[in-house]
Amino acid sequence: MNKTTTSAALALALGAALSSGGVMADGHGEKGAKEKCYGIALAGKNDCAAGPGTSCAGSSTRDYQGNAWKLVPAGTCETTESASSPTGYGQLDAYDDGK
Repeated sequence: MNKTTTSAALALALGAALSSGGVMADGHGEKGAKEKCYGIALAGKNDCAAGPGTSCAGSSTRDYQGNAWKLVPAGTCETTESASSPTGYGQLDAYDDGK
């Protein structure tokens, strides 16, 4: 290999290593940890669901649906406003929003 090819290969390997060091698929890990937050998603903007009528991503039918969640940075869910939650903030578990 010549010097240019070796440098390019090293740069690609370093970039791949750095980009894979973030959050794992399940949202766990020290860097960029995420948590499911119920009742904060707008209609059709949920990441997934917890009950009938919401099969998965993008299937919520109304704003702030109590059984639809979004991934948020760990520790921020219960400080994110929710119009349907009994506390007025996102919840870590699905809840009945009365609709």
